[in-house]
Amino acid sequence: MGRVVVHLHGRAKNASFRSSISEYANRLSSSGVSLVEHRNKTDPKTYLKEISDKHPGHSIILLQESGEELDSIQYSEHLKRWSMKRNDTHLVVGPPGGFDLMGTEYKSLSLGKITLPHELAAVVLLEQLYRAATIIKGLPYHRP
Repeated sequence: MGRVVVHLHGRAKNASFRSSISEYANRLSSSGVSLVEHRNKTDPKTYLKEISDKHPGHSIILLQESGEELDSIQYSEHLKRWSMKRNDTHLVVGPPGGFDLMGTEYKSLSLGKITLPHELAAVVLLEQLYRAATIIKGLPYHRP
C-alpha cells in the first residue's frame, strides 16, 4: 500500500503555523500520511530534484496556484486512491516564491485561486488531508 508524504520547504517560522502543522501531522500519522520538512532550503529546482531522485517511480504532485482544484470529497477520493497505489505519492509544498513554470513535468494541485504563504498552504493541505481521512473513516469531522 502506498503512503502519502507531504514535503515542506523548510520549517515554518511562525509558531502558530508550526503548531498547526504538527497537530495535523500527528492526527494523520495513523492514516498513512507523513510529513518531511526539508530544512536545507535549496532553490526550487534542487528541492524537487532531491525529492524525485530519492523516490524514483513515485508520484510527485506540486501544490501550486495553477493546479487542479479539489473539494473535500474529491480529496478523500484521491487519498483513498493514493493509499491503494503500489508506490508512494509525494505532495510538495513549494518555497515562498513557488515553483514558477516547473509544473509542466509534474502533476499539480491547487488550494484555490488565491495566493497563500507557503506555511499557511501547508496547514490548509494537511487539514484537507485530515478531513479526507475522516471522510474515508466515516467520522463526523466533515459536515457538508
